[in-house]
Amino acid sequence: MQDYGLVSIIMPNWNCAALIGNTINTVLAQTYENWELLIQDDCSNDNSEALIKEISDGDPRIKFERNSDFSGAAVSRNNALKRANGRWIAFLDSDDLWEPEKLEKQLRFMVDNDYHFSYTGYQEIDNNGNETGCFVSGPKHISKFGMYSFCWPGCLTVMFDRNVVGLLQIADIRKNNDYAMWLKICQVADCHLLDEVLAKYRRGRVGSVSTHGCMTMITWHYKLWHEAMGKNPVSSVFWTCMNLVCGSYKKLRYVKRN
Repeated sequence: MQDYGLVSIIMPNWNCAALIGNTINTVLAQTYENWELLIQDDCSNDNSEALIKEISDGDPRIKFERNSDFSGAAVSRNNALKRANGRWIAFLDSDDLWEPEKLEKQLRFMVDNDYHFSYTGYQEIDNNGNETGCFVSGPKHISKFGMYSFCWPGCLTVMFDRNVVGLLQIADIRKNNDYAMWLKICQVADCHLLDEVLAKYRRGRVGSVSTHGCMTMITWHYKLWHEAMGKNPVSSVFWTCMNLVCGSYKKLRYVKRN
């Protein structure tokens, strides 16, 4: 197998001991083996740390670090990104899953086409890990305007080339911090879809974005544009409305249910 270079996998964790074991196992099962898994724990009070050390069993590719204070997902991702040694950066939350060939196929797709920012399709699973029959993809090519219009990529599917993007750091916002990352990356690289289902997104876990209502989501989108992106109120309202419209379009065009 061709070696495309080291992949740094960013994994924030908070009290996910019940699920993170399965998630780590999907990384260990990758056909592409040149990776490091950077787990950034946000002061969990469950047995996450002990479980992670047991699963890693001395594997030096799995690197655990704990935040000094409870900080949230944005800071956790920033801290993990600072530790990254790889050319390639990928993201996997501690309750989601990858297919075994996810890294291998995505790296080949990017290198063969000279892409620096990409994502893949994914399917949804419920809180118990059962497949729901829902499959999500997106546009084949996302420009800067397209990414501003909506957060098309699922975080668990994204990979970017750090040689082009550089050290990515985002504003400390509670929600939509993954979208804030894509909005920064799209300033220097368009995003391209590898149209294969290579990941499984766990929908419905308590506290996840998928459990919140419409008005809460609108508020978070406005804060993203106004606080994290520094847009004025009028511009923030405009892009929030674009996000709502394109979000509805995504459900019609890119979400398939069997």
